[in-house]
Amino acid sequence: MQIPKRLYQVTGILLFLACRNPQNQPVEERAVTVVAREVKENSVTREISVSGNIEGDRTVKLGFMVGGKISRINPVEGQNISRGQLIATLDDTNYSIAREMADVQVSQATDEYNRLKLMYERNSISESDFKKIDFTLQSAKAQLKLQSKNLADTKLYAPFSGVLLKKLAEPGEIVSAGMPVLVLSDISKVKVNAYIPENQVDQIRMGQEAEVKVNALGESFTGKLTELGAAADLTTRAFTVRIELANPGLKIRPGMIAEVSIPSTRNQSVISVPASAILRTPEGQSYLFVADNGKAFQRNISVGNLYGDEIEIVSGLSAGEKIIVAGQHKLTNGTRISVTDKQAP
Repeated sequence: MQIPKRLYQVTGILLFLACRNPQNQPVEERAVTVVAREVKENSVTREISVSGNIEGDRTVKLGFMVGGKISRINPVEGQNISRGQLIATLDDTNYSIAREMADVQVSQATDEYNRLKLMYERNSISESDFKKIDFTLQSAKAQLKLQSKNLADTKLYAPFSGVLLKKLAEPGEIVSAGMPVLVLSDISKVKVNAYIPENQVDQIRMGQEAEVKVNALGESFTGKLTELGAAADLTTRAFTVRIELANPGLKIRPGMIAEVSIPSTRNQSVISVPASAILRTPEGQSYLFVADNGKAFQRNISVGNLYGDEIEIVSGLSAGEKIIVAGQHKLTNGTRISVTDKQAP
């Protein structure tokens, strides 16, 4: 029987390996050099994050002091308005006529007063008759003042500088006295209205600074906590907070959404590790390697908030354990390691 040539080749390889390792001992695994660090609890300041709605520093609904038909509304919504600017008018025809009539009555009463005054000085009429014409003249003058004011009130002026938020009426509409026709808001400063849960109210204080991020602008601003509600909402059990911030350039507009971060007044102890020490599986599970008895073991963890370049570990790790912070990319579960305190350049 002829032995195949390939069998001779395999046999030769086995004999060669046996000669190199005559005692047939297993080849020892080479240790991977890593940097490890002991896990400790750190004192951190948490941030309370809430969403809020932006409104002007003061917002008012403007209307005419008299009723009538609107003849003109000057600004458009979103337009900046200056203090004292004429923003709307009523048809003043009737008020002009009423003022003219009051002016005529004053002239008549004045003539009558002057005529009877001469007679009173000559004792031709009694004092009571003279006082009647004096009262009539004073009444006519008061009526003239009233009609003059009514005529002036057909023009509506901005009481302060701001932005026109809403037009509630249009030219041609008939409005009554006091009926709102425009909404004006002062936005030189703005306020963020937000709600904070009742279990976090004791972690903030009046006057502290807060970071306000306005997503519509892609910018962050620094504000100050100026108001804290005295009572919780009965439905949500949350308290109202207001953060005031300056509005340079009037870029921030009422109605925008803001993300508010308020530093908690309480320091808390957390376990945190360098963000570079954390790896992720293809499925998105966070893990790191723990050094134990010369070997590296994979440990699944749950992460929390980010503090600078470190990440909070919510579960999966305890203080006192050693984690691998450099060289972990070369490891698998159970790999032998050689721990050093210094990271290679």
